[in-house]
Amino acid sequence: MNDYGLPIWGNSNFTIDSEGRVCLNTDFKPALIDMVNEIRDDGIRGPILLRFPHLIKKQIVEIYSNFARARKEFEYKGEFHAVYPLKVNQYPGFVKNLVKLGKHYKYGLEAGSKAELLLAMTYNNFDAPITVNGFKDKELINIGFIAAEMGHNITITIEGLSELKAIIETAKERFAPKPFIGLRIRLHNSGTGIWAKSGGINSKFGLTSTELIEAISMLKEANLIDRFTMIHFHIGSQISEIHPLKKALTEAGNIYAELRKMGACNLKSINLGGGLAIEYSQTKENANRNYTLREYANDVVFLLKTIANHKKVDEPDIFVESGRFVSASHAVLIAPVLELFSQEYTEKKLALKDQNPPVIAELFDLYKDMKPANALEYLHDAISHLDSVLTLFDLGYVDLIDRSNGEILVHLIMKKSISMLGNKQNYADLLKIQDEVQERYLVNFSIFQSLPDFWGIKQHFPIMPLEKLDERPTLSASIWDITCDSDGEISFDSIKNPLFLHDIDPEKENYFIGFFLVGAYQEVLGMSHNLFAHPTEATIRLKDDGGYEICDLLESQSVSDILEDMDYDVSLIRDTLNERIEKSSLINEKEKKQILGELYLFLNDNGYLKTIG
Repeated sequence: MNDYGLPIWGNSNFTIDSEGRVCLNTDFKPALIDMVNEIRDDGIRGPILLRFPHLIKKQIVEIYSNFARARKEFEYKGEFHAVYPLKVNQYPGFVKNLVKLGKHYKYGLEAGSKAELLLAMTYNNFDAPITVNGFKDKELINIGFIAAEMGHNITITIEGLSELKAIIETAKERFAPKPFIGLRIRLHNSGTGIWAKSGGINSKFGLTSTELIEAISMLKEANLIDRFTMIHFHIGSQISEIHPLKKALTEAGNIYAELRKMGACNLKSINLGGGLAIEYSQTKENANRNYTLREYANDVVFLLKTIANHKKVDEPDIFVESGRFVSASHAVLIAPVLELFSQEYTEKKLALKDQNPPVIAELFDLYKDMKPANALEYLHDAISHLDSVLTLFDLGYVDLIDRSNGEILVHLIMKKSISMLGNKQNYADLLKIQDEVQERYLVNFSIFQSLPDFWGIKQHFPIMPLEKLDERPTLSASIWDITCDSDGEISFDSIKNPLFLHDIDPEKENYFIGFFLVGAYQEVLGMSHNLFAHPTEATIRLKDDGGYEICDLLESQSVSDILEDMDYDVSLIRDTLNERIEKSSLINEKEKKQILGELYLFLNDNGYLKTIG
């Protein structure tokens, strides 16, 4: 059974049944392929994004329970709070579930813009906190004051002294209820990896030590020091190692204690920001993090308690903004394979002549006479012969038909040898050859729309087929999307980081690829490259009787809708097309009527390609 590293990255969320299908790891163990087929039975085509709310709840529970355990174990006197940063995924299919599932824990929201703050004010539970980060103008600060006037427990975190001046001015102009104030501190310590620049002394956000001292003076002078309740820091997303966090906590804890001694008597909270990592890797050698959530919670609680006790100040309340940890696992992108690019290399396509060039005749003999004992030798010979065929073609000694026959025979020899060799001692040698002749799988989705972090920063996402896992995959694969962009490819090193998929015929059977852990950032960063829209999405709710139901089905935008989003006048487009068809002298009235109907359907359907089944 090929598990594609599921025990490494799956967090026990999925399992593989005896029929070789990926299933939810619940008592009933429903298969993802059954959900996909049920959705497609209604005529849905193209990629599908499945949302699993129970996995959102699982992550929320894990965060709160681990910090509750750590606080109890270390007799920690401060409280624990968590807020979800809306920038990680603002889609309503996620946010509405998040707020509902987090209500019991008073799980709050974090906003970084006017639009996000208005969303938080609308959907956040009133007894849950709201924090506001990012650069702010007077208008955004005003919205924050309105949230406090509505009764929300809101903290506006200051990124610079100019923002603090605006808050002081706004406080004089508005009504009695006022938001709490947080100060983002600029630490010397930073995280590791791609997002390390989020922290450190040269980071984009935060106040230096000198600015912190000035901010305290400004707050005292404005009689707002009692509203200053939080300091905030962030050392980077997807923190891969625990050591940088411990150093940052030590620095932040000491700053907290010093600010308390300077008269910030209501300062009671340290906000760690985000960064709690999840495991994306499908191999142990490429693991993304070196710690567990238990270790993370223990270190945070222990270090802050130690510093507070040493400095003789109150143990601070702990805030975290772990968006990726909560959202990534809840969404799975599923897309059908449209084509294998070597599928054309079949015996039926051979056009052998009565007299073939010697190199072609030798390739045909290799193909006919191949046995397990000589398969690897013949495969090596075939690869060498293909180079000869291409050289002879460039020199004019063989024609295009001979070249085609050579390419077909080499691919047939490859497939035959792979099936004969299997997992033998010479498997590594086979991998080297497969890296040169990797199979390209054309998959019906857009990397730019659905996996932008792969395109932008080469972030790996776990990839595996939804079924046939009880069969040995034989083809070293790379994945191509359907955009007309050469960057629309997920390539794999067949030796160091291979992806093996099954040898299937997409014209005869459906074969679906699952892209996992795509619930964080991918949707909100998705680009409309080639005008491909957000995929069809569906929420899968588990039922009490062990089954599931498909709800909140939202079809992918139509071509008309996405053109309208790009500020095109869709009515003008439709009228212009209709007018040009009516004026065409190349078709008769009956044909015009048919074409007009076809264009209507095309404009009102999504832009993804159609497949069988």
